[in-house]
Amino acid sequence: MADAQLMRCDGCGATNRVPRDKLARGLQPLCGRCKGRLGGDATPLTASDANFAELVERAPLPVLVDAWAPWCGPCRSIAPLIDELAAELEGRLRIVKLNVDENPVLASRFNLRSIPTLLVMRGGREVDRLVGAHPKAEILRRLGPLLA
Repeated sequence: MADAQLMRCDGCGATNRVPRDKLARGLQPLCGRCKGRLGGDATPLTASDANFAELVERAPLPVLVDAWAPWCGPCRSIAPLIDELAAELEGRLRIVKLNVDENPVLASRFNLRSIPTLLVMRGGREVDRLVGAHPKAEILRRLGPLLA
């Protein structure tokens, strides 16, 4: 990889070699260690039954999992708030979106009966849960102990 750019991950601090042609094509590079986005594009990651262990359980940061479904009105109403939190808390908290309709194994595992549900995870374990649409201030209050 002679024509590569070194990029430091804001999430875990790892240095990554990213091919310049990948950047030129507009593709979003991911960290090789924590799978977080490189380059400051702070948007939530998409979790699935297949990649949940890597994105959430082995994450070097606390994780906020947004359990949602496309048909859910309250889920759609808090989506911009979740995007705002991803940008504001980049490097301190990883935000992951989990479509419960497409990932029934995880929905069952976490007993997700109502959506939206926000799972607060640390070290692969659930430490808090917010069910329903909450204002930004309440979400930040509940995340406070993890971000200190």
